[in-house]
Amino acid sequence: MIESLYESNCPALKLLARGKVRDLYEVDQDTLLFVATDRISAYDVIMKSPISGKGKILTQISQFWFAHLADIVPNHLVTADIDQMPAAVQQYRDQLQGRSLLVKRVDVLPVEAIVRGYITGSGWKEYQQSGTVCGIELPQGLRESQKLPRPLFTPSTKAEYGEHDENIHPDRCAEIIGKARADEVARVAVALYAKAAEYAASKGIIIADTKFEFGVDKQGNLMLIDEALTPDS
Repeated sequence: MIESLYESNCPALKLLARGKVRDLYEVDQDTLLFVATDRISAYDVIMKSPISGKGKILTQISQFWFAHLADIVPNHLVTADIDQMPAAVQQYRDQLQGRSLLVKRVDVLPVEAIVRGYITGSGWKEYQQSGTVCGIELPQGLRESQKLPRPLFTPSTKAEYGEHDENIHPDRCAEIIGKARADEVARVAVALYAKAAEYAASKGIIIADTKFEFGVDKQGNLMLIDEALTPDS
């Protein structure tokens, strides 16, 4: 079995994209294959040296959170067990074992659902300048990394590779995906964050903020997609 994987090579599958960390393949009209490589990136720059086993750890983290949060919203995971995947995938077992997810194909919503429980990062920078985060007014006198009165839904655009996401006001999110869907995304994202943050706190971990991505299946149902609560999210 390959110990470190910088780039997957599965010629029998159609390669759809190579992201900063993951490779995405088409398996059939209903399913895709997410492969978490050992690539690392910083500020959208991919480093030349991978971290052995990183992709496997990311995959395990997502599996845990998909299961833990499944009572709030369905997710796109079909299986992470390569023995349950199609033969076209199993032939690349040496590369894919432990670092691949077979997922449902959905229509991806063109926004990222960021939820902040603490004021830090780009949110803190904006707050210092205007007293807002994503245009949302916050109480005066907050300190950097202070816990917010309640988790805050602060969406962003979903930028193409090499470009940067743009923080947007929830009203702009509603203009992009429709008010009813935006309200659903906001409600679900905050519920996901709240449950995850509570569990993490019981283990001595603070989740300051995180990013969720969502899609819609053929029946119009909202689904949690991509990864879940990894260091990369």
